[in-house]
Formats: sequence, C-alpha cells, structure tokens
Amino acid sequence: QAQFVESGGGSVQPGGSLRLSCTASKSIFRGYVVGWYRQAPGKQRELVAEINTGTDTNYADSVKGRFTISRDNAKNTVYLQMNSLKPEDTAVYYCNFPYGVPTPWGQGTQVTVSS
Repeated sequence: QAQFVESGGGSVQPGGSLRLSCTASKSIFRGYVVGWYRQAPGKQRELVAEINTGTDTNYADSVKGRFTISRDNAKNTVYLQMNSLKPEDTAVYYCNFPYGVPTPWGQGTQVTVSS
C-alpha cells in the first residue's frame, strides 16, 4: 500500500505563504483522488482540499480563495499552495485518499502561523 510523505511546512507570519508537497511510495497514488487534511490541537482532522485524477478541485470554505491544490502525476506528487496564511491555519497537515483505499497516515508537516 501507499505510504504518504508530507513536506514543506514551517513557521511564518500572518499573510505569508507556504507550499506543501505530498508524495507516495507506490504508483497507486496516481489515478486516485488525493486530499489535504489538517488537524489543530484539540480539534478533529478536517479535509481542506481535494483534487481528482484530472484538475477538478474542492475546498473547504475556510481556505477557499487562499489555498490551491494541484498534482503532477508524472512525479507522483500533490501540492498545496497556501497564501495569505492566518493564525487559524496553524495545524499539522496531512495528505491521504478521501475515497476508496484505506491508507495509513503519514507523519504530516507542521504549519505554524503567528506574529
């Protein structure tokens, strides 16, 4: 089964930007809907963005207009471009398959937005 590896997180000030990357160890990653999730302390994990095998995307209202999800199937990679970051975006970010194939969570990548 696929193993997810997330990277690109860091600490930024409000209004800053980060680009997260998600890769999988198996080619099964390609051809499936992939989503970005986040989990803040004391809160449940939530789906913030997803992309299908083409270019169709969906976003949570909280990030719509600020985040952009994309994928490069040749590189087996999904990206999350995060702009205009807010303190409320602080969380550990994960990628996974929202549908069909149960897959263990990776370690995630920490995003911290503060002054």
